[in-house]
Amino acid sequence: MDSEAFVPLLRASLSQWKQRGKRAVWIKLPIELANLVEPAVKEGFKYHHAEPDYVMLVNWISKSTNSLPKNASHRVGISAFVMNDKREVLVVQEKSGKFKGTGVWKFPTGVVDEGEDISMAAIREVKEETGIDTEFVEILAFRQSHKSFFTKSDLLFVCMLRPRSFDIQKQDTEIEAAQWMPVEEYAEQAFMKRHDSFSSVAKVCLTKSEKEYAGFSPIPRTTASGKTTYLYFNTKDLTQV
Repeated sequence: MDSEAFVPLLRASLSQWKQRGKRAVWIKLPIELANLVEPAVKEGFKYHHAEPDYVMLVNWISKSTNSLPKNASHRVGISAFVMNDKREVLVVQEKSGKFKGTGVWKFPTGVVDEGEDISMAAIREVKEETGIDTEFVEILAFRQSHKSFFTKSDLLFVCMLRPRSFDIQKQDTEIEAAQWMPVEEYAEQAFMKRHDSFSSVAKVCLTKSEKEYAGFSPIPRTTASGKTTYLYFNTKDLTQV
């Protein structure tokens, strides 16, 4: 559709929707109709969000206060604490980003994909970066920060996983090096001591290694709509939920 045909139809539709008392209008334009974005914006539409194959526009046509939900505000990530029976933790050095060339050994980290559970994301990221197979145990802690990736807020979940294999096969594109390191040596790194967010995570992991800390385990549950989801909670102190 070209803009000359689109604009009259849009104007007529907006007039009808206003008469019917509609408050907002959403337009989802696939990438092949990107030529209609500019004329829609000129008719009062604004960007709401975009994905690789479409852009979502919205127009609040009511005279009442705009109550539309904002675009997704957070990105979700994981940091994987994997420890073997020798009290060694799985750590990596990255080829890019702020840790490049610093010599800092850190836990494998990554972003949770759309539609992916936190537990599955942690297992996947460890496998991708180190080749190690793992079993998810629990969430030990999480951190919220703001004005992060593309100005969005960020949620990072520190997850404990149990190794099911031990021979490291690092990812060449992103990982400079990977190894098993004594957990005490990991916590004693100068970088960890200089940054309280990292030192706090290290303390949590040290405490967990001594079995004196209870995290949140994923328990499958069914929502009101019938979907299967995971509820994360401390199962240690509960006999039945």
